[in-house]
This record gives sequence, C-alpha cells and structure tokens, in this order.
Amino acid sequence: MYRQSPTGQLSFENFYLPFGGKLSGDNRWVRLAELVPWEQFESEYAEQFSQGQGAPAKPFRMALGALTIKEKLGTSDEETVEQIRENPYLHYFLGLSEYSDKAPFEASMMVHFRKRLNLEIVGRINERIVKPPKESGQKEKEEKQDKKAEKEEKKVEKEQKETETANQGKLLLDATVAPADICYPTDIKLLNEAREQTEIVIDALYKQVKEQLPKKPRTYRREARTAYLQIAKQHQPNRKKIRKALRQQLGYVRRNLAHIDTLIAAGAKLSELKKNLYRNLLVVSEVYRQQQLMYEQGCHRIDDRIVSITQPHVRPIVRGKSGTPVEFGAKLSVSCVDGYAFLDHLSWDNFNESGDLQQQVELFKSRFGHYPEAVYVDQIYRTRSNRAYCRNLGIRITAPPLGLDDLAAIRKQTLEDAKVRNQIEGKFGQAKRRFSLNRVMTKLANTSETAIAITFLVMNLEKLLKLLAFLFFSGFMFC
Repeated sequence: MYRQSPTGQLSFENFYLPFGGKLSGDNRWVRLAELVPWEQFESEYAEQFSQGQGAPAKPFRMALGALTIKEKLGTSDEETVEQIRENPYLHYFLGLSEYSDKAPFEASMMVHFRKRLNLEIVGRINERIVKPPKESGQKEKEEKQDKKAEKEEKKVEKEQKETETANQGKLLLDATVAPADICYPTDIKLLNEAREQTEIVIDALYKQVKEQLPKKPRTYRREARTAYLQIAKQHQPNRKKIRKALRQQLGYVRRNLAHIDTLIAAGAKLSELKKNLYRNLLVVSEVYRQQQLMYEQGCHRIDDRIVSITQPHVRPIVRGKSGTPVEFGAKLSVSCVDGYAFLDHLSWDNFNESGDLQQQVELFKSRFGHYPEAVYVDQIYRTRSNRAYCRNLGIRITAPPLGLDDLAAIRKQTLEDAKVRNQIEGKFGQAKRRFSLNRVMTKLANTSETAIAITFLVMNLEKLLKLLAFLFFSGFMFC
C-alpha cells in the first residue's frame, strides 16, 4: 500500500529539531533537495503498489533520496542508514518533517528501493533535472518583460524559432564498462565452484530420501579439492596440465549431476530446496554444458558465456585496452552535453557502440529540440553509414575526410576535436574514481542497472550544485 505524501515542498525552516535551532539554508543537502523534482515522479512510483492492501510503503522521496545519499557519500547500505540516523540534514533530504535518532528504515530496504526505481525512471529523472534551469529561466524573463515590448518579443521569438531549427551544441559520445564485483574468472575455478554447489545440493536432497537410500552417493569431494589446489597453486601451469585439470573437474561435476538425477528419481523434490540453491543448480548445469562444449572443441569462446555462478548475467566484455583487455560487467553507451552525462544504452552483452550513434543523435534532438552542430567521437564511430547520416543532417562528425589524412589543417582540427572529446573521458574518470562505477557492488541485474543509473544522476546533481554555488558567489561579489 502506498500513501501519497503531502503536497508542497517541505521547508527547511519548518523542520523540527528536538534539541533546538534551525537548519541552515546554505547546507549542501538543503540546496540539493531543491534540485530534485520529487512530486513529479511520485505518482508513477505509487503505481507499483496496491492502494488498499499491505503495509504502507516508503515514499518516493525517501527511496530516491536514500540511493542518492549512498552514491554521493560512497558508503555501504548499512553505513548509509547510520549516516541518515545521525544527520538531521539527511532527514530533511528524505522528506521527513522532524529529526529522530531512530533509523527511518532498515538497510535491507535499499535493495527494494533499487528494484522499484528501475533504469527508465531514473533516466527520466536525470533528463528532468538537466532541463529545468533553462526552461525556468526563460519563463522568468518572459514574466518580467513589459507589455510595451510585445512587438519586440514576437521578433525575438521568430529569431529563436529559426535558430532552433538550425543545428546547435556539441554532442560527445563514448562507451565504457562498469565492472561487477566478481573475482577474475578462470575455467578451472568456475568448475570448482560448480562442483561445490552440486555437493551442497546433493546433501540437501539426500536428507529428503535418507530412508529410501541408506547409502549416500559418493562425490569424492576431497580428491576433487586436492586436484583443484594442485593446479591452482601453480604460478604458470602449461597447457597440458590445464587441460588435464579441466577434464578432471568436468568429470566430478558430471558425476554429481548424475547423482542429483538419481536422488530425484528416488523421490527427492527440487521444490523444497532454497530459492538461491535451486537457482545455482540451474546455473551450474548451464556452466557444465558450456565448459564441456569448449573442452571438446578446444576453444575459449561461446555465446552467452557464464563467468560467475552467483551473478550469471555478467558477461566478458573484450575492450582491447592495455592492462585490462577483458572486463566483466555491463557495457554502457553514454552521451555528454554541456558537462551533463546521459546513460543512453546499457547491456550485459557486448555490442558495437558505433551502432548507437544515430539513436543518440535522435535522443539529443528529442531532449533539446534540435540536432547538434558537431558530434565528437573516437575512431570506432567513424563508419561510412554514420558519416553519411551526419552529412545528410548537416552535422559535423569529428573524423578526417577519407583520403586526406596528411593535410596540416585536418591534423590541427583533429587535435582540437580530441581536446573537446576529453570531457567525456573525464566524466568516466569521475564516475569510476569519485563514485562507484568502477565496481558495482549490487548482485542482481536490475539492481545493478539502477545503481549505475544513479551514478550518472548524482554526477549531474553535483554539477548543478556547483553551478548554483558559482552563480551565487559571483552575484554576491558584483552586488
């Protein structure tokens, strides 16, 4: 059940402090709360809940605010709740009317917040946050204008319409990977984990049919563990030893899967297993199929390859960079406009980011009402189809003309374009060094997508916050 919050923005002046005093309007959390359109997305968030059944759900402002606090402070779920409990400004940011030394929710609620605030909702909030300053500024100017200047305003409006149809602005495009929190996977390590999971399943199923089968199936877990450690402790085992170890681990997993079928035939029920254990069993069966097929074919590649049993949605993303040629996580296609970052495409499977250019250009037009003047991209985007698409729309793509690579003017222009495109590289550095994009700690696919989207949302909020602070101090100095 969801109860709609009272209409109107909560004033920090009316926030009750039991120990006396008032909140300061200059605090970063007070100013940050004014930038988020809480009320505009609350009705959409409320549609996920029943109107008359169940316990009252936490409001939209509390859900989004808690995820924002976690990302901005770089804390865990438990530490985020403790920070909220200790700080009255965070109480105000969450929409509470007074301070209390009790936590407003448990740390486990953070997982539910991520599930309810999906990737699409966070993306729309991000776009809505970036647009209001321009729109509100135009409305204030229109209200302050005198009635005598109506004719001049009409002329200005005509000029604005003409300029809106023309290409304006710069669009920066690039792709990156948000690594998941998994250890570096190897085939032998993955098969060893699969074998251990099957042994846990055998132990659980055997308890159900202990009376029908007095003798427990043998799993040879000690021998299997010893065989794994012999190859795992070697610094650089040769190919022959690795292949022998793979054959051994495949045999142990195959035997255990056969024992599970025997226990099921004897009356054991998979439905009585724990949800996570049953899910891991399904993943293990697919891991065995993939590893057996790669062993027989003598290759190291297969479609939809699983690299983690606990996070089977994670895929290897080949990037070809020095030091990290392969990354394991979600691949992101991002656009940057005037220092604001937008998450346009997220996929757990590898994809060619050059195919997103045309869609991202159309997204730019839907967001700002016109096509960009120039698109700043690296070499992978400079395909013939993308060049022709930009040429037809009058958009300059940052690519040297074909066949004219030796001209000094083109080299100079290419260098200037690379300097502009560094801005989006800086955004990736900010997201991975300052925030949590370098290691996504969430375990589910949907919660990881929300955590990634929240990162770009908080980055844009910080930019707006710095912009407002700059305007405030610059106006104060010239008063």
